[in-house]
Amino acid sequence: MTDDNKTTEVRTDRNSRSAETRDSQTRRTPWAPPSMLDAPKPPPGYQFRWIREATRGIDDKSNMSKRIREGYEPVRAEDFPEFEAPTIDSGSNSGVIGVGGLILAKVPVETADERNAYFSNQAKTAMEGVDQNFMRESDARMPIKDSDIQRTSKVAFGSKPTNKGN
Repeated sequence: MTDDNKTTEVRTDRNSRSAETRDSQTRRTPWAPPSMLDAPKPPPGYQFRWIREATRGIDDKSNMSKRIREGYEPVRAEDFPEFEAPTIDSGSNSGVIGVGGLILAKVPVETADERNAYFSNQAKTAMEGVDQNFMRESDARMPIKDSDIQRTSKVAFGSKPTNKGN
């Protein structure tokens, strides 16, 4: 027997480099409880917000009317066919994405920013009023300075250890 007549077969069990990329590997995502308020990605220039339509089965018409006047528009499920969401079956908001008395609404980002700025200014004005009211209590015998006003608080549980042995 000669070596010329033998056929040697070389097998390689290697994968190509392109098959080993991170993109081709799928990682398992860890389990997490599902969110009741999942929403699709909003269209450019808009943001989504859940607004109250009903409480304990009773329609909240005043809240809905207020939100619509603020510029909110209910989001219809047919506008997002790729997103599987619960919808309202009957009533004036039929076909709108909603769950548990809340409906999904969209508002232009500019309107939301203006609304946030308005309420931020309201809160700032209220704090200035509280500070002025507090400063009225200042007495020349014991004046209150701006540095005396603290707007932070600290909560501690239990007792601090004491060094009785020293």
